[in-house]
This record gives sequence, C-alpha cells and structure tokens, in this order.
Amino acid sequence: MPHADTLTVVHHDDTRTSYTDVRYQLHRDGIRIWSEDGEHAFTDILMTHAYRQREAQAS
Repeated sequence: MPHADTLTVVHHDDTRTSYTDVRYQLHRDGIRIWSEDGEHAFTDILMTHAYRQREAQAS
C-alpha cells in the first residue's frame, strides 16, 4: 500500500480534500485513505496528487 507525505484528492465538483502522512489505495471505484483520523473512502474523485518527500521506513 503506497504511503504519501501529502495527498490531495480533487473531487468532480473541483473541491479538494488534503491529508498528510497517509497510506492510500486507488481502485476502480475511487480511493481509500488511512490517516491518523481513521479510514476515508471517496468515489467522486477526478484526480489525486500524492507526494513522497522522504524514504520509506522498514516495518
């Protein structure tokens, strides 16, 4: 599962939802995001921007 330091979800109505330090999974019906606040799922996404600024840490 990919990790992003910052993740922005652009919705079909051009609103944006931003997260920091998350894991995410893109799938055919949208995106599922796991953040410090819990799990989020969106189906109305137009595009996403994910940025990774540091190396992944071994688990």
